[in-house]
Amino acid sequence: MQRIGFIGTGVMGTGIINNLLGAGYEVTVYNRTKAHAQAVLDRGARWAETPAKVAADTAITMSMVGFPQDVENIYFGDDGILAGAEPGQLVVDMTTSTPTLARKITAAAGERGVVALDAPVSGGDVGAKNGTLTVMVGGDAAAMATLQPIFDVIAGSVHRFGEAGMGQHAKMANQIMIAGTMTGLTEMLVYARATGLALNDVLATVGAGSAANWSLDNYGPRVLKGDYTPGFFAKHFLKDLRIALDEADKIGLDLPATQTAKRLYEQLVDAGHGDDGTQALVKIYTAWTK
Repeated sequence: MQRIGFIGTGVMGTGIINNLLGAGYEVTVYNRTKAHAQAVLDRGARWAETPAKVAADTAITMSMVGFPQDVENIYFGDDGILAGAEPGQLVVDMTTSTPTLARKITAAAGERGVVALDAPVSGGDVGAKNGTLTVMVGGDAAAMATLQPIFDVIAGSVHRFGEAGMGQHAKMANQIMIAGTMTGLTEMLVYARATGLALNDVLATVGAGSAANWSLDNYGPRVLKGDYTPGFFAKHFLKDLRIALDEADKIGLDLPATQTAKRLYEQLVDAGHGDDGTQALVKIYTAWTK
């Protein structure tokens, strides 16, 4: 089996890497802080000192980091992925980033004879752990077909939306929807608690009806337990909402509900909760914290 490179061993990356290792792939990893990669190193992943060395060691290099600037650094730095990649190799950025940067990577990779895809994912820590992520692909169709056996290990659904950058646009559409479910979940719980309803019963009842959704099923129980461990960091979700609104502005769209969600998550992050999970939004509601 081909050796796979993976850059970024955060919550999501670790789940993906573990599934690849479990499927028999050899995986070479890099993370800005090596200690954060120890869990996958203990499972048998190999360590490389730079993103360039990951690319030089593998035929396929995948990445999932935090912010577009991080993507820029790991691809275009002196020790970046493109500095180590050879003609004929594949590079796949799974970070939620900007369509513009995805197109820039694809163009720069192409000049080196390297094929690049943008392939952001949805499904959170649960999807990464269980291998049931949804992958949204932009880029070359033949390259996606080559990667399908790998996607089959880590994902339950994979869809190509077009050329470079279109995977990122699909992810923005996804995040716009998630913004609505997260604010809805939060205010539902705040209202239910303030009126004296039994919250576990509310979750069970609402989850069985037409208001059922992924955020309710996965984050509602965590909120009731006071568990704000990040399946997805609030600061990263805020980044995604800003990207979505920036892209909407470029094409003349006004998205007032998404703008409201962005303001709420700005409050959460400004209050020092950026490293909590997105379910921590409830913390900014005074009625909940009393």
